[in-house]
Amino acid sequence: MCRRAIEPRRGFWTLPAGFMEENETVEHAAQREAKEEACADIRIQQMLAVYSVPRISQVQIMFRATLESSINTGPESLEVGMFDWRNIPWSELAFPTVVWALTHYAATRHLAAFPPFTNPPGTEKLTR
Repeated sequence: MCRRAIEPRRGFWTLPAGFMEENETVEHAAQREAKEEACADIRIQQMLAVYSVPRISQVQIMFRATLESSINTGPESLEVGMFDWRNIPWSELAFPTVVWALTHYAATRHLAAFPPFTNPPGTEKLTR
């Protein structure tokens, strides 16, 4: 995870993520963002979820991936860290979608394949 060095939510923890660039696949964008924010090389396994956040006109696509390198602080991160599940800084997570992705990952960590998740029921007010 990365502690954000930029707004919004500077100082809060998030998963490496960001906007796509022109002529880029979503998988390549995820790999690039992991490299930029955590100096991490990742191998995409499969799509975890597609979250709609109409309040900010975003669709967020989350992946399960394998870390293929060490990690280090990138220019958009104050610090980076690997957390055991019980040590995740839940009260310091930047966005609801990070909580959802971590929760959805926990529900599927033992599965080889599963359909992608969407926004959890009852979360409409968090995204509008």
